Amino acid sequence: MSMAGQTINDRLLAARHSLAGQGLAKSVCKATTEECIGPKKKHLDYLVHCTNEPNVSIPHLANLLIERSQNTHWVVVYKALITTHHLMAYGNERFMQYLASSNSTFNLSNFLDKGGVQDGGMSVPGGRMGYDMSPFIRRYAKYLNEKSLSYRAMAFDFCKVKRGKEEGSLRTMHADKLLKTLPVLQAQLDALLEFDCQSSDLTNGKGQTM
Repeated sequence: MSMAGQTINDRLLAARHSLAGQGLAKSVCKATTEECIGPKKKHLDYLVHCTNEPNVSIPHLANLLIERSQNTHWVVVYKALITTHHLMAYGNERFMQYLASSNSTFNLSNFLDKGGVQDGGMSVPGGRMGYDMSPFIRRYAKYLNEKSLSYRAMAFDFCKVKRGKEEGSLRTMHADKLLKTLPVLQAQLDALLEFDCQSSDLTNGKGQTM
């Protein structure tokens, strides 16, 4: 059952965090609701802002997202992965450093949601059943884990290195370091290509945020 987009479960969880004075947990909850749309920009922007605040615990933030990824509802899990990916790309580097240095990874290799997405008793137009979306979630989690492992091995994000035909980081890298770097890059690219998402698969609110 849903109410104004968000489900009753979403509202109860947000209220519980409000009563406990847990602002960060409430924001993570709002970014990863059961509502079948992508995480709202205002929640993503706030969480990015939080990664730049010295009084915000990055481990706590990361663990909140990992905890949400253990939900049984595919929409919640997918939004937790999307939010994490957004923070890896746009948040303070401390967030990426924590994911790379800790054992906190997404353990979703066996994830399977056998349910479907319902909105007030009516199926979401074009929406995929949880069973169909589960493979994409498993592959997406694998890619994010591989991205963290790449950072752990190289101490930089391949997606953020300087590019260019003459001054690109990989073009100017010493041969010995390049030989160590290429296998790491290959592993990350393999995980990305394994996601194998076609345009026909992006027919719901979640896929369209990718």
